[in-house]
Amino acid sequence: MSRRFGSIRILLTLAVVFLLVMLLLSVLGRDNSSSVGLNLLRIQEENATLSIPHRKLLREIAKDEPNRIWGEKCTKADIVINQGPTEPLPSGVPTYTVEIINVCVTGCDISGIHLSCGWFSSARLINPKIFKRLRYNDCLVNDGKPLVNGGTLSFQYANTFLYPLSVSHVACS
Repeated sequence: MSRRFGSIRILLTLAVVFLLVMLLLSVLGRDNSSSVGLNLLRIQEENATLSIPHRKLLREIAKDEPNRIWGEKCTKADIVINQGPTEPLPSGVPTYTVEIINVCVTGCDISGIHLSCGWFSSARLINPKIFKRLRYNDCLVNDGKPLVNGGTLSFQYANTFLYPLSVSHVACS
């Protein structure tokens, strides 16, 4: 009988030690950033604020590999859209900066750039010659004029959420 109680006591002791180790690891908040990259969100308990590291202002939205047919000068994939959060308006409305870049490797200028943009709207005025919504899910860039090879257009908009933007149509100049 004492042998049985000894085995049970050892099992209980191991279980308690295991639970204490797990509790200690969760309280210390092991830093897993080396295995998953940067911690994107950290909650600071002392003042209950939410902070986001600003290592990269803009994140790449559209990432298509060009599927060129021989002799084709440009494709939708030659336009890259980067978008990221910026300083909010004084009223607290979040703002976002958008960069639209012509990365055509054949040296082409690209015109007639249309983006899929949903019901895009902004609390901050955007120059309509740079970016304007024509109708639902159709926004025109640079008033339809060519974006030169290596050229970048940027603008800021303000809304409660980030609009997903992607290239829907281009014309090679």
